[in-house]
Amino acid sequence: MERSPTLDEAIHRLRALNEKVPIPMRLPTMAEVLEAEETLNYRFHPDYRKYLLEASDVVYGAREPATIVRRDDFTDLREVCKSAWESYGVPRHLLPICEDNADFFCMTQEGEVVFWSHNGWASERWPSLAAWIIEAWIEEFN
Repeated sequence: MERSPTLDEAIHRLRALNEKVPIPMRLPTMAEVLEAEETLNYRFHPDYRKYLLEASDVVYGAREPATIVRRDDFTDLREVCKSAWESYGVPRHLLPICEDNADFFCMTQEGEVVFWSHNGWASERWPSLAAWIIEAWIEEFN
């Protein structure tokens, strides 16, 4: 049985692929992460909090996960969640971490990542954020 990647390994691989962009993102502060949790009334899984603090500034491939430092950006986590929860029927117990053409990759409270199609539940799932980063982000565009 193959060993699952750790989040540190996934972040390391992702950072190595970071693309140069004209206006780079910045990482949020812990205060900004806590404010986003409060605004959304949603306690982030520790893996998602770590990702936000250590790798949410990475730009790679066509996948554009939600961010919390640019409030007016289409990747703003607050807007992604609002759209997913209010317009597309994503259950409130799922945290949409990445939108893909009105479909959403969502994190559960247990740390699993599931795919929510605008048509409802889909069968795609990853056991951890690390697995999602490797399989659905890095390997999808590599």
